[in-house]
Amino acid sequence: MMRRWLFILPVLVFVVLVVGFYEELYTDTLVLPSPLIDQPAPATVLPPLDDKQPGIGAADLKGHVSLINFFASWCVPCREEHPVLNELAKAKKVPIYGVDYKDKKEAGAAWIASLGNPYTLIGADTGRVGLDWGVYGVPETFIVDATGRIRYKHVGPLTTDDIQHTILPLVAKLQR
Repeated sequence: MMRRWLFILPVLVFVVLVVGFYEELYTDTLVLPSPLIDQPAPATVLPPLDDKQPGIGAADLKGHVSLINFFASWCVPCREEHPVLNELAKAKKVPIYGVDYKDKKEAGAAWIASLGNPYTLIGADTGRVGLDWGVYGVPETFIVDATGRIRYKHVGPLTTDDIQHTILPLVAKLQR
């Protein structure tokens, strides 16, 4: 009997490993779950990126669907994403709020001046705000509904395809 278990146990372990690896083949590694989905957005109060405009407060995100984009001047994928955000801003489908993440205010302001400003308001995060939102890195984008709840998180640069097939349909659904 003991001899039989010595044969069966390694086979069972092997089968469990094969099933586990097979399941992982169909897991989207780009999707990072956020515990904040369907939770109220953090009570964000951010100073402005430049002193010509106000920063971002929690009240700015209530009463309408909003897109919040965390970016930085030092972020290469953010530069790739920026033209997509500029086009989305021109369409005026959803207000876009920018959060300059772990960046020098002067560098962020210069970056916006050179690439264009798609944002309704821009706040400078030099502290914990990114952590409060669960940001792993930049760029990251959130959709917040009219009640101030986070409804979606996108990790990585937004593409035109993301805007057309995910962002705009969700915004339209939440605006009803």
